[in-house]
Amino acid sequence: MARPSKTRMVAFKPIYYEFKPKGVPSTELEKIGLTLDELEAIRLADYEGLDHEEAAELMGISRPTFSRLVEKARRKVSEMFIEGKEIAIEGGSVEFVRRHRCRRCGKETGFLGSKHKCRPEEG
Repeated sequence: MARPSKTRMVAFKPIYYEFKPKGVPSTELEKIGLTLDELEAIRLADYEGLDHEEAAELMGISRPTFSRLVEKARRKVSEMFIEGKEIAIEGGSVEFVRRHRCRRCGKETGFLGSKHKCRPEEG
């Protein structure tokens, strides 16, 4: 029996939940589901540029779990572009949280009260 999925902390709510090739009706496309935690993983790794250890801590999961999420998400996004599929952002075992940014270096620091210390090269 598989272990229940741990709730992942997600700070980003997407504005749009579906993406598809322009000019092709949705009825003609295969749809891929991208979970909210997979989207958060690629946002933290690829958009924010965090290393897997830092990002996993922000999401409240282990580094290996975070790495698996990133791998799955990248595969799905690649499939959408290469094979011309529709992608729908939906579901996942998530809890939306508000994170804070360090005023000095701009780094996403986690939750209120987290112990972030700016490094000299950061700010």
